[in-house]
Amino acid sequence: MNQTAKTSRKSGMDYFLFGFSLIKRKGLRSFVFIPLMVNLLLFSGVIYFAIGQLENAFGWISAQLPDYLSWLNFILWPLAVITLLVVLSFIFSSVMNWIAAPFNGLLAEKVEQYLTGKDLNTGTTADLIKDLPRIFGREWKKLKYYLPRAIICLILFWVPLLGQTAAPVIWFLFSAWMMAIQYCDYPFDNHKVPFSDMKFALNQTKGTSFTFGASVTLFSMIPIVNFIVMPVAICGATAMWVDKYREAYKHPEIAPE
Repeated sequence: MNQTAKTSRKSGMDYFLFGFSLIKRKGLRSFVFIPLMVNLLLFSGVIYFAIGQLENAFGWISAQLPDYLSWLNFILWPLAVITLLVVLSFIFSSVMNWIAAPFNGLLAEKVEQYLTGKDLNTGTTADLIKDLPRIFGREWKKLKYYLPRAIICLILFWVPLLGQTAAPVIWFLFSAWMMAIQYCDYPFDNHKVPFSDMKFALNQTKGTSFTFGASVTLFSMIPIVNFIVMPVAICGATAMWVDKYREAYKHPEIAPE
């Protein structure tokens, strides 16, 4: 059944929020479940290990503190846990994008099939395995694009005045742009659209791209909620692809003018 007419949204945030609805749809839940469980199990293991290290660190700190300062533990411990959750959330989401890349591409494929009612004919499981080097190569392109720009943005935080005013805004806008690239790339890559063409297409719809990426960034900052941000963002990004880009890229040899 063709669902395309029902996916039209006005802003990137609309597409992201639509992703919450899509992950619950029959026929898509099973493709959401695998990367979600991998994400949950790995993140739980990392958190368990990190909390153990924190307990050892606070045990040592408690032994060094005089008795009249022991109350500091009740303040420092929750602050340390919250900081740990936020920092690990950002780091872990980047690692998970690599681990879950094949599953993410498959989810984007199934969402597109659901929304359009048309089979993408991307091949069998064996074909997916053969395609893994190209899939991880695509992730490497995104990383190469991200790292130098992220370093420049971080350096701005050390510039007097700029670090306290414009740098946080620049960092947020850059993060939003990268989230749009990260998740919109899956449906583009399913159609073998070159990375440079994908960036060009997103740049042509800056408002939608940035509001979508900003929504992903904001929800990724919320511990626990960020467990489901990845599949939600993939579903929302695929809906964007269907509405805004698919017609121009039905054939991989077509490049934007």
